[in-house]
Amino acid sequence: MKLLVTGGAGVIGSNFGAHRVEAGDEVLVLDLLTYAGHAENLAPVLADVRFVQGDICDKGTVDGLVTSDLDAVVNFAAESHVDRSILDSGDFVRTNVLGVQVLLDAVQRSGCGRLLQVSTDEVYGPTAPRQVATERSNLEPSSPYASSKAAADLLCLAFRQTHGTPVLITRCTNNYGPHQYPEKLIPLFLLRAMADEELPLYGDGLHERDWLHVEDHCRALSAVLADGKDGEVYNIAYGEPVPNRLVVEALLHELDKPDTLIRSVEDRPGHDRRYAVDSKKIRADLGWEPRIPLGTGLRRTVAWYRDHREWLEAVTGPEFDQYCAALYGDRKQA
Repeated sequence: MKLLVTGGAGVIGSNFGAHRVEAGDEVLVLDLLTYAGHAENLAPVLADVRFVQGDICDKGTVDGLVTSDLDAVVNFAAESHVDRSILDSGDFVRTNVLGVQVLLDAVQRSGCGRLLQVSTDEVYGPTAPRQVATERSNLEPSSPYASSKAAADLLCLAFRQTHGTPVLITRCTNNYGPHQYPEKLIPLFLLRAMADEELPLYGDGLHERDWLHVEDHCRALSAVLADGKDGEVYNIAYGEPVPNRLVVEALLHELDKPDTLIRSVEDRPGHDRRYAVDSKKIRADLGWEPRIPLGTGLRRTVAWYRDHREWLEAVTGPEFDQYCAALYGDRKQA
């Protein structure tokens, strides 16, 4: 296949690009290289991809790349961290909504194969204990981030209904693995724990999330690209929501660090208690199954970050330190 991977220097995009290069695809990467997207992430496959630094909101750039000979555009380009969306939602609306509109217009005009919009389980909002969200569940996002992703999903479906634009949507649970910028829970706490710094865990730490290794996510996306039906939504999940505190304790165990590093701090605004989605559709229709249990995935992730300290030094710096200080520095003990 010939693919345009937008946001291809971020954690999921870079892993997916490598996955598709290994499968023999021709891969074109578009990325603005913001704080969470780094050329270093593409180093293993840089000789095998064409890289363009640019913005999905830039119509001229996008129109020049989305051509009729593309089999698909796979959109990972997004502002994705809930905490940042609470501090300032402007970039989230711009990139996650306007950027998707620019991509949709380009796909529609060019007649390229299809657009795969990579979304999130957070568009469904919180799920009650022992309940799961299906692809037909209402969208009830709680954060500015989740709202921007829900808006993009609806825009994709509207283009499909109005113009017949070939679109697919996937909604995945929390990803983790190599190349993840250390603002999300697992890499942030891993980085801080390696330095014997306190781990600021929100509230009582019993908020539940379903964790999916990025390699399993990449295989799911490949299955959707190969056999998914245009206009359909596919949930992607490991299927076992886990309290955040248990994830952090498992991470500390892998690092041989004490649980006393955990510091419970006041919760963030609008923090959904639990996310859980039903992924029966992609399993039954496309034959995908996750392969990497959380314990195995954490061990592999810890090993990768330990072996790539130079990568951590390259992607963190004064901006990262300022962000951590702004978010956690004055946060009260829970």
